[in-house]
Amino acid sequence: MGKLIAYPLILLVKGYQRFISPLTPATCRYQPSCSQYTLEALKIHGGLKGGYLSLKRIFSCHPWGGSGYDPVPPKE
Repeated sequence: MGKLIAYPLILLVKGYQRFISPLTPATCRYQPSCSQYTLEALKIHGGLKGGYLSLKRIFSCHPWGGSGYDPVPPKE
């Protein structure tokens, strides 16, 4: 079930990376970027948990949030 949800989300993120991201300045506070983190999280954890991890990461990207190297946690 998680892989069925992940595939359309992966397509959306890849579309963002290809068509929208090049038009905006690079401002990501994390390494890897939030979109790359999302792709990795969806591939490793599937649509539900990967989506949750991605949203958690995106919502922490603000002036009082974290920064630096933040890899996708391994699958348990």
